[in-house]
Amino acid sequence: MNNLDGLDTNAIQLVSVRHNTEPQMDVDEEGKPHFAPARDTGSVARIETRKVPIPPHRMSPLKATWPKIYPVIVEHLALAVRMNVKSKAVELRTTRKTTDTGALQKGADFVTAFALGFDIDDAVALLRLDDLYIETFEIKDVKTLEGDHKARAIGRIAGKDGKTRYAIENASKTRIVLADSKIHILGGFKQIHIARTAIVSLILGKQPGKVYNGLRTVASRMKERF
Repeated sequence: MNNLDGLDTNAIQLVSVRHNTEPQMDVDEEGKPHFAPARDTGSVARIETRKVPIPPHRMSPLKATWPKIYPVIVEHLALAVRMNVKSKAVELRTTRKTTDTGALQKGADFVTAFALGFDIDDAVALLRLDDLYIETFEIKDVKTLEGDHKARAIGRIAGKDGKTRYAIENASKTRIVLADSKIHILGGFKQIHIARTAIVSLILGKQPGKVYNGLRTVASRMKERF
């Protein structure tokens, strides 16, 4: 007896067509399947934020310099930024255009440098050069001084009209900010060491003239090396 008797031949043809049109799996010579590479779904990276507090005495300079600050952060680092006057802070946020994983940290370092008192041009150098750092220490870290003794130490570091500070900066190729009893130094590792050594000597009471001589010797050695 024919098993096809009584069956719809059109249905049989339809099943046959469906069976023959099923996609064939691509396999290699050993019978292992090949899989097409996964398509990029365009997933968005996790948004990260950072808030940099601004000291009250730096809010006015921040407002005045803001037209120079935010383009650097937006264009160079591809971050979103805003100045929060109420909380006295600069808020940074990554965007879909942010490709550098270290962009948020670089932006925070840049704003922090300005908040500490460095000029905008010096702060920008942190973004352009990878081997620049900021080191901060206090006079009490070197020697415990109070009252007039501390004031005289600060005076020795600054010098008349800032001449001593400028001399240290020029000899060590650094930038220095004196914020009361705190000293901030921006520069390379070796350059910061040279500047700090000179400042420590002044805090301990060494006369500026002797410190100058030491700086001149160091500066001449640096020129010979480079």
